[in-house]
Amino acid sequence: MKRFKNKVTAGVLTGLAVIFTLSACQKGFNAKSYAPTKPLPSFGGYSSSKEIETSSLVAYWSFNGTLKDSISGVAGVSTGTSFTAGIGGQALQGALNGYVITTAPPAVKALHSFTLTTWYKMPENTNGIVNFVDVVNNQYFWGNLDIFIENPPTPTSGNLKVHLFDNGGSSTGNDLWAGDYLITSTFNQWNQIAVTYDDATSTAVIYYNGASVGTQTSTGFSPLNWDGVTQMVFGTVQFNTNPSLTSATGAQSWASYLTGAMQHVRIYNTVLSASEASALYHLEQLGR
Repeated sequence: MKRFKNKVTAGVLTGLAVIFTLSACQKGFNAKSYAPTKPLPSFGGYSSSKEIETSSLVAYWSFNGTLKDSISGVAGVSTGTSFTAGIGGQALQGALNGYVITTAPPAVKALHSFTLTTWYKMPENTNGIVNFVDVVNNQYFWGNLDIFIENPPTPTSGNLKVHLFDNGGSSTGNDLWAGDYLITSTFNQWNQIAVTYDDATSTAVIYYNGASVGTQTSTGFSPLNWDGVTQMVFGTVQFNTNPSLTSATGAQSWASYLTGAMQHVRIYNTVLSASEASALYHLEQLGR
């Protein structure tokens, strides 16, 4: 009888040990872990910047630790630049007398209607102009495309200007100027500029942080012909490189350099709609 009792007691103890072990391993019930995952908010029907006009993206410089256009594989050459933290990954860090020169990808030379977008961060007001992206014209004072902030008017704001020339690689052609768009709170924070150009109507639309700030149409503008384009420069205007990228002029004292940062330079061979431009801004801002 004793033996039987001992066996029963041992069995009970073993069972209790198993229950205790299972209880110790079991986590407390968390209702949130069983809740369905909420989808990320979409903008204009898009959940990622990669979804926007995917087939029309013909050049993309992320500047995430590289100077290479990820579409064509063409790599830029740095003078005095480095890399820094961006809105997502790394960004190109500019400097006084610093810039990046690259061979123009074939798709840029073939552009007609297009959209170009870029993010930038300027540390302070600069007494002069700071150009972000320049599609070089080596025969003309200005480039075929210039996008810059002109300062002053005030220590906290500047004028956004965009210049287009319709005959790349030539001194003969027509200019389209869009600006002066007053941009406030432009310093010490990341901002996005987008430029669309419709070759059918000779119309440029300028966006700042996803919202349209102006439209400009040129009646004398011819269909875009950039066959003669050979180079692009990031961080300054074409004539402030050393040596100057254009035979038309040398460096100008009123032109400066981006001493802040820039990233996500995208070029599409189509005109993004207002909804798409807004969606791209919001998604890139979120690192998506």
